[in-house]
Amino acid sequence: MIRRYIASISINILKRTCATATVLALTVGCSSTKPLNTAVAEGAIASAVQSQPLEPLLPQNSKKPKKFVNARSCAQNDGFSEAISFATEASNLAQSANSKQDWDEVAALWVQAVAWMQAVPLGSPKRAFAEKKVVEYMKNLTYSQQQAGATIQTSASFSSDLFNQQLELYLSYVATVGPPDVLIVGSSRALQGVDPKQLKQSLAASGNPGLTIFNFAVNGATAQVVDFQLRRLLKPQQLPQMIVWADGVRAFNSGRIDRTFNSIIASEGNQLLAAGIRPKLSEDEPSVIPQCYKFPQPCRGSFQKANILLVANIAVGGQDAHPTKQLKSCGTGILPVAKISDCGTGILPVANTALTAIRPISELADAIDSNGFMSLSARYNPNTYYNDRAYVSGRFDRDYEDFNLGGKQAKAFNSVITFVKSRKIPLVFVNLPLTDDYLDGTRRYAEQQFRQQMQQLSRQKGFAFRDLSQRWQNRNEYFFDPSHLNQFGAIAVSRLIAADTSITWPRPKSRVIDG
Repeated sequence: MIRRYIASISINILKRTCATATVLALTVGCSSTKPLNTAVAEGAIASAVQSQPLEPLLPQNSKKPKKFVNARSCAQNDGFSEAISFATEASNLAQSANSKQDWDEVAALWVQAVAWMQAVPLGSPKRAFAEKKVVEYMKNLTYSQQQAGATIQTSASFSSDLFNQQLELYLSYVATVGPPDVLIVGSSRALQGVDPKQLKQSLAASGNPGLTIFNFAVNGATAQVVDFQLRRLLKPQQLPQMIVWADGVRAFNSGRIDRTFNSIIASEGNQLLAAGIRPKLSEDEPSVIPQCYKFPQPCRGSFQKANILLVANIAVGGQDAHPTKQLKSCGTGILPVAKISDCGTGILPVANTALTAIRPISELADAIDSNGFMSLSARYNPNTYYNDRAYVSGRFDRDYEDFNLGGKQAKAFNSVITFVKSRKIPLVFVNLPLTDDYLDGTRRYAEQQFRQQMQQLSRQKGFAFRDLSQRWQNRNEYFFDPSHLNQFGAIAVSRLIAADTSITWPRPKSRVIDG
């Protein structure tokens, strides 16, 4: 168990999820059985459009990786034909896929199918049909990635699926990019309330470019949980240059039962940690031969470079998609943002980190992006919010039970302050906004006590305190529920933090960019 734990920390998958779309190339249902073989259907579609039938680029169900697909000259390439060939091959291979490596290969084939289908010229009579196929193929890609994630063995955890996922993502981020310049910590209010990518963009616009930022917030996190994360869980080389702690008074009430912290302390992961065994990802590269494919090339007289659109735009909504969700131009080919040294310019290796397995835990966890931020678009409407849920006043809210700003949470907070000062890591605490109808008499009193204490402590201990708790009491469109921001509120908060000229931001380290 210990060896397995050292090798990797993987997410405890409670159930498999599935793509919820009927597609022509691959029918995906909510069962654990293999997708239906629709290669014949794809062949029929191809035959109806082309003058002769297409043959797969690999033998059906072939398990032996090949180095390269023979690339035809660009004048001979027909995007639609190439896409159908790769889709047929993906459908065939999915029938016998039973390992992460198999499903990664299936996913890579769907990436090829998407890229070639998107390369059908805008003026082609096949274009409208091709655009629909791109959407279908993207759903197949998602399904194959989910299957790749479902084949991973689970190991010791910290008794919280979301905590496990955030920890694995953070360690993977550090392994890929390096420790972030700025680390965001806190509870679900921080997880949904500070957008690292928006903060990065806003800081760049205000004269602080190049900073890497990650959100390592966890549902239910208190001061004790944050203290555990920073002092006990992470190694010194995994710590950031600066910490933004975004939360509120609930995380500092020592009178409440600290369920999240108690669960972490009782977990198998913490027992191993106490024995000196820290969680880590595998450091060994897969011992497989990379299987590489050529992406469509922008060729004179065949199709214009403008026609090769960013593949991810189909999934996330057009040219305004965030750069980290797009594919970028690299030489004469289109490559995912990933390590490509094994195969050279213009080629995607199958056994590469470009296709990261999707490991869904819940619909909310699926909303977490590559920088740890949970983006939720729903807007709080007090006129309808309580139609199917009871209103709980602060007097009966367990988060405010036996209200006490001293005790164990105060001790944990002081421990964090001492720790970051010893490491010369600046700390900025942001008291996040709340809605007006959430702030009843009990909660307003608690907020007032918390503000006064934090203002006093910030002067004494030397950390920065920024109070936004009453900033948007009547801006319900910025909230997901009465006490949590949505993605629009998170953008607004991130811009406010970036515009604060009294905060001294670190200088970015020289490293791989995080998108």
